[in-house]
Amino acid sequence: MCLKLSDDGQKLFDDGHYSQATFEAFKYLDITVKKLSNLSESGYKLMMAAFSESSPKIKLTGLLTQSEIDEQSGYKFIFAGAMSAIRNPRGHDINIDPIDRCLDHLSFASVLLRRLEARVSDGD
Repeated sequence: MCLKLSDDGQKLFDDGHYSQATFEAFKYLDITVKKLSNLSESGYKLMMAAFSESSPKIKLTGLLTQSEIDEQSGYKFIFAGAMSAIRNPRGHDINIDPIDRCLDHLSFASVLLRRLEARVSDGD
């Protein structure tokens, strides 16, 4: 599966709507996690449930060693934090981001999507 940021986000960025482009990228990430996890929550709660190290809906590691459990836990907080600190404020404020911050956010969203691509399949 190849996950990529939406064409809508690309157009928003090209048109100079940087905060909205960031919001759309993280909304896409939220929707992708929701689909992969089959959970109904969104945002922070979704990420905490989807990547829970005790009963994950999405396994990013094999969860066999303490290191793998710690990595799963760390990503749980990274995904959840991204929803709270990056996506949510952009849903309420318009054009709060300069271009360089938007590029950082879009790169970060891309990193998280790539990590989802590399998740452990259920058969592993």
